Amino acid sequence: MKTDLIRILDGNIFVLSDGSGDLEATPTVPCGFYSFDTRFLSLWRLTLNGERLSPLARDHPSYFEVRFFLVPGAPTHYVDAKVSVIRERSVAGSFEEQLTVLNHSGEPAEITVRVEADSDFVPLIVAAQGRTPKGRLYRRVENGRLHLGYQRDAFRRETVISTTEPAQVDEWGLTYQIRIEPHGQWTTTLHVRGLVLRPDGEDVREHVHPGRRRRDRSRLERDLQQWLGAAPQLICDWEPLERTYRQTMVDLAALGYSPLTLPFEALPAAGLPWSATIAGREAIFASLQALPFAPGLARAALHMLSIDQGAVLDDFRDEEPGKILREFRYGELVAFEERPQSPYYGAADITPLYVVLLDEYERWTGDADSVREFEDEARAALHWIDEYGDIMGDGYVWYQRRNERTGLENQCWKESPNAISFRDGRLAGLPRATCELQGYAYDAKIRG
Repeated sequence: MKTDLIRILDGNIFVLSDGSGDLEATPTVPCGFYSFDTRFLSLWRLTLNGERLSPLARDHPSYFEVRFFLVPGAPTHYVDAKVSVIRERSVAGSFEEQLTVLNHSGEPAEITVRVEADSDFVPLIVAAQGRTPKGRLYRRVENGRLHLGYQRDAFRRETVISTTEPAQVDEWGLTYQIRIEPHGQWTTTLHVRGLVLRPDGEDVREHVHPGRRRRDRSRLERDLQQWLGAAPQLICDWEPLERTYRQTMVDLAALGYSPLTLPFEALPAAGLPWSATIAGREAIFASLQALPFAPGLARAALHMLSIDQGAVLDDFRDEEPGKILREFRYGELVAFEERPQSPYYGAADITPLYVVLLDEYERWTGDADSVREFEDEARAALHWIDEYGDIMGDGYVWYQRRNERTGLENQCWKESPNAISFRDGRLAGLPRATCELQGYAYDAKIRG
């Protein structure tokens, strides 16, 4: 994947673009506007009088907003550019972009501004593979808005694009015919919403949490300032260290993800782009490392992971009583059980780590009430180590997937299929017992 993509995010809602702000998705370049494990925009291209734009500069004031300073044509046009463009973009629950076109000449400018838009609604976990949709893609113009949609049985996703200035809206984008006076400017704001629709047309998120607080840039900015204000303050005589510490806390805030089941608590997501979701191992390790600075992350992680703790034997999801989830996703493949992440429990290390995190959280915070609150979950996790983790009955923790079709073969921190091998390259047999699993289990039992 290209590493020079421009990223802005709000939890598991994020935008990946090229240096000019355009989104043009390919299997090797996963540009797009993503929300709840679905790509809601795969094309978002801006032109002036049919010309693409080139970047002059970029300003990244926060993790959820970015500004692109652009001119039409190739870089050789910079010196003589009579028109420039500012794209101010933010993602806060939805995707918003303000376009400002500036006329630097002493003559009026007649300009055609075009924004092309499309969506493939590809599930995030297969965005790098290319995929032919099994459902129906549709598009329509309604009340001055462009609707891009996808439906497969009761599964439905829709992108709604609106604008604050009059535009000619067709099924492939929006066109503005504008006139800018000498040294004047023209501005419009485009709003892109990704809807997770029920069969009755209502957004699932509104149904689950009616009246939940709206997220916008001002709300995110206030939340960020409150987050930084609650963290320990670092004061020293070496300014780079203070700056690095502050940026680290901002980066932690950027990873804060509030799932549907916990809309007012934020646990750390695993990272962009493929893992912007609930991931047990990553949430636990990030929370452990951040305990001295942001113990609330650990509390939220413990809460979320306890809600979906395994309760039954389910081969498809590799679920066992007491087991802590590896991953949870909302996309199409999960909805139709083509993939097991609803949630998926294929990891042998996360369950003992849950107990480790609970104890370490109490050591740093003194919050004994949370230990009592999650006592049953901790006891179930400890029981899992002996009952289901000890496959061979020899006191060690082993793993072997139940789901032979789509489950993970390796269920430790090195998850790639060929990761656990002997010195000569031969793969180890199954079941497998890696060394770190034994350390986690011992640590969990001592702490428990």
